[in-house]
Amino acid sequence: MEGVAKRAGVSKQTLYRTWPSTGAILFDALLSRSTDEHDTVAVPDSGTLADDLQSLATATIAELTDPTHEPLLRAVTAEMQSDEELAAQFRELLLGPQLAGISNRFRQENIPNSDDLAELFVGPIFHRWLLRSRPFDSDWVRAHVARTLRGALSA
Repeated sequence: MEGVAKRAGVSKQTLYRTWPSTGAILFDALLSRSTDEHDTVAVPDSGTLADDLQSLATATIAELTDPTHEPLLRAVTAEMQSDEELAAQFRELLLGPQLAGISNRFRQENIPNSDDLAELFVGPIFHRWLLRSRPFDSDWVRAHVARTLRGALSA
């Protein structure tokens, strides 16, 4: 908080009146980058589900692995592990709307179990990023979209 206060030219008390923790400040910064002018998490809708999922996966991975933003994302993720209020905000304001948007995109295609499929889509991306288990590449993204669509069609 000290560094943020100094850079913003305000006291730490001023920051703590608005944000209860460093994680809360970081989350607000993350949220402002992830929503549109109506504070909505945007999900692509080109009319072709496979293209939309490909675009969304590619954009999500680009954001998660951007060298400038990845430390912020990892800091918020780490902070959420011990700050239930921050985790609830993340679920309510960012993850929930993103999953709802993806789920709605599946529903537009009359695909059942759309909520489960939305989680099936984002889960492996976050797992691979969080654990740094394997790198991302365009072949993996294409295969992941194809797996998700196979799951959608067999559901």
